[in-house]
Amino acid sequence: MEMTDKPKQWFGVDRYSWYALLVLVIVYIVNFVDRQLLTILAVDIKHDLGISDAQFGFLYGTAFGVFYALFGIPLGKLADRAMRTRVLAAGLALWSVMTALSGLSRSFLQLGAARIGVGVGEATAGPCSYSLLGDYFPAHRRATAVAIFSSGIYLGGGFSLYIGTAIAGGWNNAFPLAERPFGLAGWQAAFLAVGLPGLALAFWVRSLREPIRGRFEAPPQDSAPRPAPQAATWAAFVRDLAAIVPPFTLLAAARRGTSALVGNLAIAAGLAMLGTLLSYLIGDPAQWIALGIGTYAIASWAIALRHDDPEAFRVIWASKSVVGLNLGYGLMCVITYANSAFGPSLVIREFGASAGAVALIVGGSAAIGGALGVIAGGALGDRLAGDRYHSRRILVVIAALLTSLVPNCIMLATHSLTVVYICVFPMWFLASCALGGAAGTIVNIVPATTRATATAAFFLFATMIGLALGPYAAGKISGAFGANLRIGLAGILVVVPFALVALEVCRRDLIIRER
Repeated sequence: MEMTDKPKQWFGVDRYSWYALLVLVIVYIVNFVDRQLLTILAVDIKHDLGISDAQFGFLYGTAFGVFYALFGIPLGKLADRAMRTRVLAAGLALWSVMTALSGLSRSFLQLGAARIGVGVGEATAGPCSYSLLGDYFPAHRRATAVAIFSSGIYLGGGFSLYIGTAIAGGWNNAFPLAERPFGLAGWQAAFLAVGLPGLALAFWVRSLREPIRGRFEAPPQDSAPRPAPQAATWAAFVRDLAAIVPPFTLLAAARRGTSALVGNLAIAAGLAMLGTLLSYLIGDPAQWIALGIGTYAIASWAIALRHDDPEAFRVIWASKSVVGLNLGYGLMCVITYANSAFGPSLVIREFGASAGAVALIVGGSAAIGGALGVIAGGALGDRLAGDRYHSRRILVVIAALLTSLVPNCIMLATHSLTVVYICVFPMWFLASCALGGAAGTIVNIVPATTRATATAAFFLFATMIGLALGPYAAGKISGAFGANLRIGLAGILVVVPFALVALEVCRRDLIIRER
């Protein structure tokens, strides 16, 4: 259904757009409940499956993140062509089923496979939602809308700690070890209980109106979206999959000629050698195999995009501002994802806090701080930038990164549980301000026709750099120092200067474009 009427408005935007934003926020809350549930259940999962900190970091980050990143690109391009509400509803149904299947896992490999499925399904959420919000809201309200949507990250992450402990603890108390239905542990019951309701939410998402694509640009790029993708749309989606999902990448390269195929094979061989070397020197071959596959796939996609869609390549890969933003924010995510993965475990292991207290105090403070921070960052960026000066949004990102380090470092240095609890709110408030500024930048500096694809690339950097490396690196460093999570989380702060350089490159390029 098209949005052609002009209903009453709230803050200069029609009320239906605010309703759609509410639905999308709920979707994102569920998204991060399903994603983050692993963290508060880490102690039981590690005990039952016999896994290390590094393996847990792999499950939380790499297994999920690599496939989230890979499928985000073709699904983002599909969202640029098809009805985004349908794509999002299908993805929601998939990740809900895979979350439930996580509860049936009996081994490290089974849980890893389920996490891959969750990553594939959740890859629809960001690109579809950002693209929809870009057409539900005008430019001067867009970053605020995206920031409100992004608050679902922190609300979902915090709520997952509470609901995870409540369900797992209630199940274990109600059913002694010998009497558990189907032999399910509390953590498994939590995954089942959280995953299945997402199927009902998928029908609600499907009922949303599809807005006119580019309705606030002049002229609109697509004034009449079709009710369903045609055969050509799905054929293009298959081609996009072939461009990024191995081993079909070889066929896509072969179609471009012998030299393209040889170059593709050379990239694969070089990454295979590097992965083998890292596996020998560091260990954890699953980490390097998955990361190598992801890196190879991204390189294949970038080369294919340059050949098949030069305009999208120019926007995503040839723009200093977009690459600088994606790289800078991706490096910031090394810190935030590592803290998301191991923050609850740090408080439980180092300070002896109970899981219930961590869920209530740490989870609640992080949820409220993060939700308020991302909205504040987006709104501040809108106020500073207006419709033109997007370089000012990057100042919000840089300031948020630097100031968030203060409570972060205090938490890692203190031996007082009270001080840790006090620092959680400001740390997540400031860190999430960066997301508000970064997300507001990406949706405003790219054309409407490539917004979903560019958003997918934004998430690709955040996941392949931040999620696939951050939790694993923190866990590996921790293991090297006798399972010391303080040292593990402190060690990853080495990325800060590199993030600042990338963000400054972005800011200066935007200043040039604004003249």
